[in-house]
Amino acid sequence: MTSEKRRQLEEMCLQFRNELMDILHDIQTGHPGGSLSCTEILTTLYFDLMRHDPKRPEMEGRDRVILSKGHAAPMLYLNLAEAGYFPKEDLKTLRQVGSHLQGHPCRHKTPGVELSTGPLGLGLGAGVGMALGERLKGSDAYIYVLLGDGEINEGAVWEAAMAGAKYKTCRCIAILDHNGVQLDGTNDEIMPLGDLAAKWTAFGWNVITCADGHDVEQVESALLQAKGETERPSVVICETVKGKGISFMEGKSIWHGKAIGDAEYRQAKAELEGGKSHG
Repeated sequence: MTSEKRRQLEEMCLQFRNELMDILHDIQTGHPGGSLSCTEILTTLYFDLMRHDPKRPEMEGRDRVILSKGHAAPMLYLNLAEAGYFPKEDLKTLRQVGSHLQGHPCRHKTPGVELSTGPLGLGLGAGVGMALGERLKGSDAYIYVLLGDGEINEGAVWEAAMAGAKYKTCRCIAILDHNGVQLDGTNDEIMPLGDLAAKWTAFGWNVITCADGHDVEQVESALLQAKGETERPSVVICETVKGKGISFMEGKSIWHGKAIGDAEYRQAKAELEGGKSHG
Protein backbone atom coordinates (compact mmCIF):
# COMPACT_ATOMS: atom_id res chain seq x y z
CA MET A 1 0.00 0.00 0.00
CA THR A 2 1.37 3.40 -0.92
CA SER A 3 1.58 6.14 1.68
CA GLU A 4 -0.92 8.16 -0.37
CA LYS A 5 -3.44 5.30 -0.43
CA ARG A 6 -3.01 4.79 3.32
CA ARG A 7 -3.61 8.49 3.95
CA GLN A 8 -6.68 8.46 1.72
CA LEU A 9 -8.22 5.46 3.48
CA GLU A 10 -7.47 6.82 6.96
CA GLU A 11 -9.08 10.15 6.09
CA MET A 12 -12.10 8.33 4.72
CA CYS A 13 -12.44 6.27 7.92
CA LEU A 14 -12.33 9.43 10.02
CA GLN A 15 -14.95 10.99 7.76
CA PHE A 16 -17.19 7.94 8.11
CA ARG A 17 -16.88 7.97 11.91
CA ASN A 18 -17.89 11.63 11.98
CA GLU A 19 -20.81 11.05 9.64
CA LEU A 20 -21.91 8.03 11.66
CA MET A 21 -22.11 10.14 14.82
CA ASP A 22 -24.07 12.85 12.99
CA ILE A 23 -26.60 10.41 11.54
CA LEU A 24 -27.16 8.26 14.63
CA HIS A 25 -27.45 11.29 16.90
CA ASP A 26 -29.98 12.89 14.57
CA ILE A 27 -32.24 9.84 14.35
CA GLN A 28 -31.69 8.64 17.97
CA THR A 29 -31.39 5.00 16.97
CA GLY A 30 -28.92 2.64 15.32
CA HIS A 31 -25.86 0.58 16.20
CA PRO A 32 -22.71 2.64 16.82
CA GLY A 33 -20.40 0.09 18.51
CA GLY A 34 -20.25 -2.58 15.84
CA SER A 35 -20.26 -0.02 13.04
CA LEU A 36 -17.16 1.64 14.47
CA SER A 37 -15.30 -1.64 14.91
CA CYS A 38 -15.57 -2.62 11.23
CA THR A 39 -14.87 0.80 9.68
CA GLU A 40 -11.38 0.04 8.39
CA ILE A 41 -12.38 -3.42 7.16
CA LEU A 42 -15.24 -2.17 4.99
CA THR A 43 -13.39 0.90 3.76
CA THR A 44 -10.35 -1.12 2.71
CA LEU A 45 -12.58 -3.52 0.82
CA TYR A 46 -14.63 -0.94 -1.06
CA PHE A 47 -11.92 1.61 -1.77
CA ASP A 48 -8.81 -0.52 -2.15
CA LEU A 49 -9.35 -4.19 -2.95
CA MET A 50 -12.72 -4.92 -4.51
CA ARG A 51 -13.75 -5.07 -8.14
CA HIS A 52 -17.15 -3.37 -8.26
CA ASP A 53 -19.00 -0.69 -10.21
CA PRO A 54 -21.59 1.52 -8.49
CA LYS A 55 -23.05 2.36 -11.90
CA ARG A 56 -23.65 -1.36 -12.48
CA PRO A 57 -24.53 -2.90 -9.09
CA GLU A 58 -25.46 -6.22 -10.72
CA MET A 59 -22.30 -6.42 -12.86
CA GLU A 60 -21.30 -9.99 -13.66
CA GLY A 61 -18.03 -11.05 -12.05
CA ARG A 62 -18.12 -8.37 -9.37
CA ASP A 63 -16.60 -8.96 -5.96
CA ARG A 64 -19.19 -8.96 -3.19
CA VAL A 65 -19.43 -8.04 0.47
CA ILE A 66 -21.94 -9.83 2.66
CA LEU A 67 -22.49 -7.94 5.90
CA SER A 68 -23.43 -10.97 7.97
CA LYS A 69 -23.34 -8.83 11.13
CA GLY A 70 -26.23 -6.87 9.68
CA HIS A 71 -26.58 -4.46 12.60
CA ALA A 72 -23.45 -2.66 11.32
CA ALA A 73 -25.53 -1.51 8.34
CA PRO A 74 -24.84 2.22 8.97
CA MET A 75 -21.14 1.76 8.18
CA LEU A 76 -21.97 -0.32 5.11
CA TYR A 77 -24.35 2.42 3.90
CA LEU A 78 -21.71 5.11 4.44
CA ASN A 79 -19.29 3.18 2.22
CA LEU A 80 -21.91 2.48 -0.43
CA ALA A 81 -23.03 6.13 -0.56
CA GLU A 82 -19.45 7.39 -0.76
CA ALA A 83 -18.76 4.95 -3.59
CA GLY A 84 -21.82 6.24 -5.49
CA TYR A 85 -24.41 3.47 -5.17
CA PHE A 86 -27.01 5.99 -4.03
CA PRO A 87 -27.08 9.72 -3.06
CA LYS A 88 -25.43 10.62 0.22
CA GLU A 89 -28.56 12.61 1.09
CA ASP A 90 -30.35 9.28 1.53
CA LEU A 91 -28.26 8.60 4.64
CA LYS A 92 -30.41 11.09 6.55
CA THR A 93 -33.37 8.73 6.13
CA LEU A 94 -31.71 5.82 7.95
CA ARG A 95 -34.26 3.63 9.77
CA GLN A 96 -37.15 5.91 8.82
CA VAL A 97 -40.49 4.65 7.48
CA GLY A 98 -40.33 4.35 3.69
CA SER A 99 -36.55 4.60 3.50
CA HIS A 100 -34.53 2.06 1.54
CA LEU A 101 -31.91 2.27 4.31
CA GLN A 102 -33.32 0.19 7.12
CA GLY A 103 -31.65 -0.89 10.34
CA HIS A 104 -30.41 -4.06 8.66
CA PRO A 105 -29.48 -4.39 4.98
CA CYS A 106 -32.15 -5.29 2.42
CA ARG A 107 -31.07 -6.88 -0.85
CA HIS A 108 -34.29 -5.94 -2.61
CA LYS A 109 -34.26 -2.23 -1.77
CA THR A 110 -30.70 -0.97 -1.51
CA PRO A 111 -28.25 -0.84 -4.43
CA GLY A 112 -24.97 -2.52 -3.53
CA VAL A 113 -26.41 -4.77 -0.81
CA GLU A 114 -25.72 -8.38 -1.75
CA LEU A 115 -27.74 -10.20 0.93
CA SER A 116 -30.53 -9.25 3.32
CA THR A 117 -29.13 -9.82 6.80
CA GLY A 118 -30.24 -9.25 10.34
CA PRO A 119 -30.80 -12.66 11.90
CA LEU A 120 -27.23 -13.61 12.69
CA GLY A 121 -25.60 -16.67 11.18
CA LEU A 122 -26.91 -16.30 7.62
CA GLY A 123 -23.96 -14.80 5.83
CA LEU A 124 -21.32 -17.49 5.63
CA GLY A 125 -23.62 -20.14 4.19
CA ALA A 126 -24.83 -17.69 1.56
CA GLY A 127 -21.25 -16.68 0.82
CA VAL A 128 -20.18 -20.28 0.29
CA GLY A 129 -23.15 -20.74 -2.03
CA MET A 130 -22.33 -17.58 -4.00
CA ALA A 131 -18.72 -18.70 -4.37
CA LEU A 132 -19.88 -22.05 -5.74
CA GLY A 133 -22.25 -20.28 -8.14
CA GLU A 134 -19.47 -18.01 -9.40
CA ARG A 135 -17.24 -21.07 -9.87
CA LEU A 136 -19.89 -22.69 -12.06
CA LYS A 137 -19.96 -19.55 -14.21
CA GLY A 138 -16.19 -19.55 -14.55
CA SER A 139 -15.96 -16.27 -12.62
CA ASP A 140 -12.94 -15.28 -10.55
CA ALA A 141 -14.99 -13.06 -8.23
CA TYR A 142 -14.34 -12.98 -4.49
CA ILE A 143 -17.06 -13.15 -1.86
CA TYR A 144 -16.14 -11.40 1.39
CA VAL A 145 -18.29 -12.30 4.42
CA LEU A 146 -17.98 -9.97 7.40
CA LEU A 147 -18.89 -11.81 10.61
CA GLY A 148 -19.32 -10.60 14.16
CA ASP A 149 -17.66 -12.57 16.93
CA GLY A 150 -20.92 -12.74 18.90
CA GLU A 151 -22.49 -14.07 15.72
CA ILE A 152 -20.21 -17.08 15.57
CA ASN A 153 -21.98 -18.46 18.63
CA GLU A 154 -24.46 -19.58 15.95
CA GLY A 155 -24.19 -23.20 14.89
CA ALA A 156 -25.16 -22.33 11.31
CA VAL A 157 -21.82 -20.55 10.94
CA TRP A 158 -19.91 -23.74 11.66
CA GLU A 159 -22.10 -25.80 9.33
CA ALA A 160 -21.21 -23.32 6.60
CA ALA A 161 -17.55 -23.55 7.58
CA MET A 162 -17.65 -27.32 7.07
CA ALA A 163 -19.28 -26.89 3.66
CA GLY A 164 -16.70 -24.31 2.61
CA ALA A 165 -13.87 -26.65 3.52
CA LYS A 166 -15.52 -29.61 1.76
CA TYR A 167 -16.05 -27.70 -1.48
CA LYS A 168 -12.76 -25.78 -1.28
CA THR A 169 -14.40 -22.39 -1.75
CA CYS A 170 -11.13 -20.49 -1.69
CA ARG A 171 -12.78 -17.40 -3.18
CA CYS A 172 -15.08 -17.10 -0.19
CA ILE A 173 -13.11 -15.14 2.39
CA ALA A 174 -14.56 -14.79 5.89
CA ILE A 175 -13.53 -11.74 7.91
CA LEU A 176 -14.12 -11.86 11.65
CA ASP A 177 -14.62 -8.50 13.36
CA HIS A 178 -13.16 -9.76 16.62
CA ASN A 179 -13.96 -6.93 19.03
CA GLY A 180 -14.65 -9.22 21.99
CA VAL A 181 -18.03 -7.69 22.87
CA GLN A 182 -21.57 -8.63 21.88
CA LEU A 183 -25.06 -7.32 22.56
CA ASP A 184 -25.20 -7.72 26.33
CA GLY A 185 -21.65 -8.39 27.50
CA THR A 186 -18.23 -9.61 26.54
CA ASN A 187 -17.81 -12.82 24.60
CA ASP A 188 -16.19 -14.43 27.63
CA GLU A 189 -19.20 -13.54 29.79
CA ILE A 190 -21.84 -14.68 27.31
CA MET A 191 -20.26 -17.61 25.43
CA PRO A 192 -16.46 -18.01 25.48
CA LEU A 193 -15.06 -18.60 22.00
CA GLY A 194 -11.81 -20.24 23.07
CA ASP A 195 -8.94 -20.53 20.61
CA LEU A 196 -10.53 -19.17 17.44
CA ALA A 197 -7.53 -19.83 15.22
CA ALA A 198 -7.47 -23.47 16.34
CA LYS A 199 -11.23 -23.79 15.80
CA TRP A 200 -11.15 -22.47 12.24
CA THR A 201 -8.07 -24.54 11.47
CA ALA A 202 -9.83 -27.66 12.74
CA PHE A 203 -12.71 -26.89 10.38
CA GLY A 204 -10.29 -26.90 7.46
CA TRP A 205 -9.87 -23.16 6.91
CA ASN A 206 -6.72 -21.18 6.23
CA VAL A 207 -6.41 -18.82 9.21
CA ILE A 208 -4.82 -15.38 8.94
CA THR A 209 -4.58 -13.06 11.92
CA CYS A 210 -4.66 -9.28 11.56
CA ALA A 211 -3.23 -7.94 14.81
CA ASP A 212 -4.77 -4.48 14.31
CA GLY A 213 -8.02 -4.41 12.38
CA HIS A 214 -7.98 -0.61 12.56
CA ASP A 215 -4.74 -0.36 10.57
CA VAL A 216 -5.75 -0.23 6.90
CA GLU A 217 -2.36 -1.44 5.76
CA GLN A 218 -2.53 -4.50 8.01
CA VAL A 219 -6.08 -5.20 6.86
CA GLU A 220 -5.02 -5.01 3.22
CA SER A 221 -2.03 -7.27 3.81
CA ALA A 222 -4.14 -9.92 5.56
CA LEU A 223 -6.76 -9.90 2.82
CA LEU A 224 -4.11 -10.17 0.10
CA GLN A 225 -2.72 -13.21 1.93
CA ALA A 226 -6.20 -14.70 1.93
CA LYS A 227 -6.54 -14.10 -1.80
CA GLY A 228 -3.27 -15.96 -2.31
CA GLU A 229 -4.72 -19.20 -0.90
CA THR A 230 -6.03 -21.36 -3.75
CA GLU A 231 -6.87 -24.66 -2.03
CA ARG A 232 -8.86 -23.76 1.09
CA PRO A 233 -11.28 -21.05 2.16
CA SER A 234 -9.64 -18.40 4.33
CA VAL A 235 -10.73 -16.56 7.43
CA VAL A 236 -9.09 -13.31 8.48
CA ILE A 237 -9.40 -12.73 12.22
CA CYS A 238 -9.20 -8.96 12.69
CA GLU A 239 -8.51 -7.80 16.23
CA THR A 240 -10.73 -4.74 16.68
CA VAL A 241 -12.30 -2.54 19.35
CA LYS A 242 -16.05 -2.13 19.68
CA GLY A 243 -16.82 1.59 19.51
CA LYS A 244 -13.33 2.37 18.17
CA GLY A 245 -12.48 6.06 18.11
CA ILE A 246 -14.93 7.20 20.80
CA SER A 247 -13.36 6.74 24.24
CA PHE A 248 -16.58 6.23 26.22
CA MET A 249 -17.87 3.69 23.68
CA GLU A 250 -14.76 1.56 23.36
CA GLY A 251 -15.25 -1.98 24.61
CA LYS A 252 -18.68 -1.24 26.10
CA SER A 253 -21.58 -3.57 25.29
CA ILE A 254 -24.10 -0.85 26.12
CA TRP A 255 -23.04 0.91 22.90
CA HIS A 256 -24.10 -2.01 20.77
CA GLY A 257 -27.36 -0.19 20.07
CA LYS A 258 -27.72 2.78 22.45
CA ALA A 259 -29.00 6.16 21.29
CA ILE A 260 -26.41 8.97 21.42
CA GLY A 261 -27.34 11.85 23.73
CA ASP A 262 -26.45 15.48 23.13
CA ALA A 263 -23.55 15.61 25.59
CA GLU A 264 -22.22 12.28 24.31
CA TYR A 265 -22.47 13.54 20.75
CA ARG A 266 -20.47 16.67 21.57
CA GLN A 267 -17.77 14.62 23.27
CA ALA A 268 -17.60 12.14 20.40
CA LYS A 269 -17.26 14.89 17.82
CA ALA A 270 -14.57 16.64 19.87
CA GLU A 271 -12.55 13.42 20.09
CA LEU A 272 -12.89 12.74 16.37
CA GLU A 273 -11.90 16.29 15.50
CA GLY A 274 -8.82 15.70 17.61
CA GLY A 275 -7.92 12.82 15.30
CA LYS A 276 -8.25 10.12 17.95
CA SER A 277 -10.03 7.64 15.70
CA HIS A 278 -7.00 6.16 13.98
CA GLY A 279 -5.74 2.77 15.11
